[in-house]
Amino acid sequence: MGNDTTGPGIQRCDVCIVGAGIAGLNALFTTSQYLSAGQRVILLDRRHRAGGMWVDTYAYVRLHQPHPFFTVGNIGWTLGAEPSHLATKHEVLAQFDHCLDVLRERIAIDEYYGWTMQSDAEADGVVRIQCVSDDGRTMVIEAKHLIKASASDVEPNDPLPVSSTTVRSVSPNYCDMRAGDIDDSNAPVWIIGSGKTAMDTAYALITRHPGREVNLLAGSGTYFAHRDRLFPTGAKRWWGGVTFNPFVDEVTQLFDGTNEDEVARHWRERCGVWVTPKTNNFLLGLLSTAERDAIAAGLNDIVMDHFVDAVDHDGRTELQLRSGAVHEIAPDSWIVNCTGYLLKRSGPYEPYTSPSGRVLSLNARAATLHLTTYMGYFLPHLMFTGQLTQLPLYELDMIDLRQKCNAAFPHTLMTLALHNLSLMTDVLPTKVFRDCGLDIARWYPMPRQLLGTVQFLATHHRRRPHLQRTLDTVARRFDVHCAPLSTSGAPTQPVTAPAAGRAGRG
Repeated sequence: MGNDTTGPGIQRCDVCIVGAGIAGLNALFTTSQYLSAGQRVILLDRRHRAGGMWVDTYAYVRLHQPHPFFTVGNIGWTLGAEPSHLATKHEVLAQFDHCLDVLRERIAIDEYYGWTMQSDAEADGVVRIQCVSDDGRTMVIEAKHLIKASASDVEPNDPLPVSSTTVRSVSPNYCDMRAGDIDDSNAPVWIIGSGKTAMDTAYALITRHPGREVNLLAGSGTYFAHRDRLFPTGAKRWWGGVTFNPFVDEVTQLFDGTNEDEVARHWRERCGVWVTPKTNNFLLGLLSTAERDAIAAGLNDIVMDHFVDAVDHDGRTELQLRSGAVHEIAPDSWIVNCTGYLLKRSGPYEPYTSPSGRVLSLNARAATLHLTTYMGYFLPHLMFTGQLTQLPLYELDMIDLRQKCNAAFPHTLMTLALHNLSLMTDVLPTKVFRDCGLDIARWYPMPRQLLGTVQFLATHHRRRPHLQRTLDTVARRFDVHCAPLSTSGAPTQPVTAPAAGRAGRG
């Protein structure tokens, strides 16, 4: 169904989903498997179309993983490209549209775009949701279940404020590196940051204008997972590469909550690639050898420090850096804010489930899996099977941990995901895992997939206590929220779930 623009006083539905990004659409996919004919879903989003952060992201972004696994449930792409193709922004948004078309054929969906949820409250088995449109209209939704899929709640980056009147400060979200004044200019560019946005920006500039001066102010540096090793092509898919799931198992066996530097070295040696001389950050991004080499060859200078300001001083233009150093730059330089925008907004803590299990919140302050995409797919299964308040999933405040110890962040996320997937395996039908098209293990031929599955099923009960100890250690060491919930929705002490259950993961 299309967007309702009348803003009626009260709308009633079986399930209300707030957020139409990749997490919300996966929640919609799972919801569609539990509703019957005549039941209704309301899909609400503050943006004016589905797509979440992909609506706002920069024009030259490329999906950094093979595109078939960036989808909704098991809905396939219609792109017709090679699996290794890195989809563009336009192609990703087109896939979201296709997925919605598929789901509209399965269930009744009323879509409200340009609407924001203001509050929600439970009473007498109903969740009452107060909403407002961006033109000031109000609406109340009464639902049996509410899924708040705010996920990372990403906002575009603004240009960095600068004191200099000669440099031009821009942001990728509002300045396409391939067009306009920056494309016509020959002036030097200073990219601030070293993560995926910085790599995309450097690659776009360097490949479009070889020889132009492009510099990187790289902070503490970033390393990436090596795309060529994780996703080999051709015959290497049968015998080469590093299969992701066994490697995660290997990393989480090594990580004990205290040795993040040792684990990072292991990551880099086995499956890492980087441009910067130091590599203190890892946010699960991917980079290929060809991309790394092109960027490294095209960069004029890499400065390992953090941006404070650009100032005009005694006829010179200087970058002021956090270390206290200054770095002279050309007065007409471009400053591009690529400092990243994931996990920066810090709203109030909210548990992933309400005590009744009627409200599910997919948010970064109470993360239960490594990616919000997976949370959107798996947690509604727990909601609709009555397991959401029963299973002692750990939840992690990702924002707080990243601020306190970025080095421990990725390894803790993997530990969290492996622990919670182990619990889910005990209670969810095999079909739930079989229908999960997000699983990047499917890159490899079926025999290699089955080997990883068999290894997981044979070891996940035995491994679970170690994973719990690691998560508890992280919680104590960094004073972050990392714990399971009690049935009242409040954090509690670790509890071991029963090992028996339905058929294991297939």
